[in-house]
Amino acid sequence: MASPSIIYRVHAVQRMFERKISDKKVRAALETGEVIEDYSVEMPEPSKLILGFQGRQPFHVVASENVGRDEITLITVYVPDADKWTKDFRSRK
Repeated sequence: MASPSIIYRVHAVQRMFERKISDKKVRAALETGEVIEDYSVEMPEPSKLILGFQGRQPFHVVASENVGRDEITLITVYVPDADKWTKDFRSRK
């Protein structure tokens, strides 16, 4: 079964570059990362906050999914702020 197409918003690509988070790690997070927040109710396309890791460094990915077109849109990628997230970076303080 083919993987969905990934559409990279310019903002997401800029953030990946700034934070040195590789495309490979982002794709791995989309495929196997832990969904820590679900924004499906708030947006027209189901969206999620996903926890991924690049080595030991945690990062969060916000992505929306269009099942009908078999596409995932990468909205942003960021390193969570330890002052705003619990120690495991799965819950907001």
